[in-house]
Amino acid sequence: MVNYGLTGVRPRVVIVGGGFGGVNAAKALKHARVDVLLIDRINHYLFQPLLYEVATGTLTPGDIAAPIRAMFRRQQNVTVLMGEVTGVNPAAKTLTVAAMNEPIAFDYLVLATGARDNFFNHPEWQGSARSLKSLRDAIDLREQILKSFELAELADDDASADWLTTFVIVGGGPTGVELAGTLAEMFEFTFKNNFRRLHPDEARILLVEAGPRILPAFDPALAQQVHRKLENMGVEMRVNSPVEAIDDQGAIIKGERVLSRNVIWAAGVRASPASDWLGVPADRSGRVIVNPDLSIPGHPDIFVVGDTAHTPQGDKPLPGVAQVAIQGGRHVGAVIKAHVERYPAPPPFVYHDKGSMATVSRWYAALELGNVKTAGLIGKLGWAFIHILYLSDMQNRIRTFIQWTWANLFSARGSRYITRPFTRGELASVDTPPPTANDG
Repeated sequence: MVNYGLTGVRPRVVIVGGGFGGVNAAKALKHARVDVLLIDRINHYLFQPLLYEVATGTLTPGDIAAPIRAMFRRQQNVTVLMGEVTGVNPAAKTLTVAAMNEPIAFDYLVLATGARDNFFNHPEWQGSARSLKSLRDAIDLREQILKSFELAELADDDASADWLTTFVIVGGGPTGVELAGTLAEMFEFTFKNNFRRLHPDEARILLVEAGPRILPAFDPALAQQVHRKLENMGVEMRVNSPVEAIDDQGAIIKGERVLSRNVIWAAGVRASPASDWLGVPADRSGRVIVNPDLSIPGHPDIFVVGDTAHTPQGDKPLPGVAQVAIQGGRHVGAVIKAHVERYPAPPPFVYHDKGSMATVSRWYAALELGNVKTAGLIGKLGWAFIHILYLSDMQNRIRTFIQWTWANLFSARGSRYITRPFTRGELASVDTPPPTANDG
């Protein structure tokens, strides 16, 4: 077996996933008599709730990400490995990693592998819709947004310009709401006087939700306030409007063809393939059904946390939000430490709700925390404070605070760089007007 410099004298905890759940599980084991091997496909920890800020140029990638190795440079019992896990053998207590000939052994295993986009049995949509799950997604989306306006400035006809500057956001949860509001401000203020032929404030933004209202996890009255605010900002709100098709020309929304180069998917997620690796029951979204201590049935030494876990609390499973993963990771760390050091295990995992938040504009956000339900400037200040607090380190917090202050005061977004020239296909899209909506 491969040991990666670990002695094998102490129990080995293998953590798969360097996001909220995995990182907090590793931190919780800092003083435990164990060796930790943390494996992730990428080399950085990512604060996903602010991905849309990178996609819209307010923040840079370095503001919301930090190298995993740097985070654990002083925690001597953690070894970091960049690799992709391809399978788990619970009986043999081993896992396999791509391009490695030998399996990796574990005494305890924590799977915190997150979630991926769920296109609801329409995998063909994935090639035409932009996602927002990774740093690469955010950078690519930012470049597409900027290129769309540059191409529209080149266009000779109104039909092409309209197609290029129409944005369809699928999903009325916090990500969709935040992206719609930020784009509306970006087009009205940041792009003001930047173009000579275009009028960016006339760009079309549609927020599409299949259900009866946006922000379904929020108080209905609060969600309605956000709905009205987005409408006042010029966002076209489409509720009770399921998406029926997505292609390179746009989308069909409740029977209506909407022509758009920019369809952005923020609708649903599906868990990583952890349940397939483990051969255990999962829910409809692929999340592993776990025990009260977040272990899996029949294997008290294997744990699943965050978006990968179906964790019941009350009459429904916990939502796939950052705080669930953070608290779950810390709980699993405490359970493993108690088992290794032979003292009573902590009580079953209980999630403590830290509230729900969604920002809409520079000075407006919705905040729901216990009995406190507010929307406006107070909500925005609370949203900003909590997000800065949970960034990875002090450097990121200071840098993000400065960037936000500058952007809010002057409507400026400093990260608006296009690094790749137009492709021939992109230029051809300007020369060939899209079909009319009736051709859909």
